[in-house]
Amino acid sequence: MPRVIHTGQALVDATAQVGSLPQRGQNVMAEGWGQAAGGAVNILVAATRSGADCVHAGAIGTGPNGDLVRETLEAESIAYSAPAVPDADTALCVVLVEPSAERTFITMQGAERLLSVEALASSDPRPGDLVCVTGYTLAVDSTRLPLQEWLEDLPEGVHVVLDPGAAFADLPDDVRDAMLARTTVWTSNQEEAEALCRTTTGGPSTMAEAAERVARLLPEGAVVIVRDGPAGCAVCVDGVVTEVPGFPQKPVDTNGAGDAHTGVLCAEIARGTDWVTACRRANIAGAIKVTRRGPATAPTRTEIDAFEAQA
Repeated sequence: MPRVIHTGQALVDATAQVGSLPQRGQNVMAEGWGQAAGGAVNILVAATRSGADCVHAGAIGTGPNGDLVRETLEAESIAYSAPAVPDADTALCVVLVEPSAERTFITMQGAERLLSVEALASSDPRPGDLVCVTGYTLAVDSTRLPLQEWLEDLPEGVHVVLDPGAAFADLPDDVRDAMLARTTVWTSNQEEAEALCRTTTGGPSTMAEAAERVARLLPEGAVVIVRDGPAGCAVCVDGVVTEVPGFPQKPVDTNGAGDAHTGVLCAEIARGTDWVTACRRANIAGAIKVTRRGPATAPTRTEIDAFEAQA
């Protein structure tokens, strides 16, 4: 079966549950806190729990944070192909989660930004594999330059899955356009899709319109998925847009929900599942994830099956 290879940043999320965000210069008391591997780990955990063979090809540091990332990957039977970065630890992402389940991030930078072509190449992608790219990798030269060089030499038949993130629409035109030209699958939330479309073609008003407009910017045959939280997602395949309903839940933590969606989507495509069915299962994964605290808490394949049987 094709593998899911992630090139993005594996971080450690330092998460606090807060009643509200503090005003500038003020303090709030956390109602709970914890630390767990996050970032690219979220997608890989979701994919492997749905049966995919997964590899992390990004940089992981040496130190307590890097150790936590490696321990999490090993516990989930996820390979990490690149050697540890010496003399630098993986950074933290500070996450504040409000009672509404909305989350606010402060991302630091560390060993995960010391990427190289050799580290990426250690994943040894083969035709059929799905290579996941995040727009945040393209936002910093130390990760963008090796990624761009490596993508140019990917074997024919490797699928490039772009999760643009909030950073993508504001990238320089040449960086953004080069990445779009390499993209096989776009998967984002509606806000991220609209940001790109406002930059290029004018902003759409629905996830279906967003999916259709993003598809116009990608190579022929590329697939576009645009999520809208509990409303589900829209998927554009060969010019045909299908809206796949969501499964609204009472959320406690939305951190990692989009990652759970992307990971399960990739796992299903690796298994040969059709796009609409894959999106339905990804919607279920996101619905389950928001009822759980912590970033890498995606459901297993069995849990998705059980939810779907009751839906």
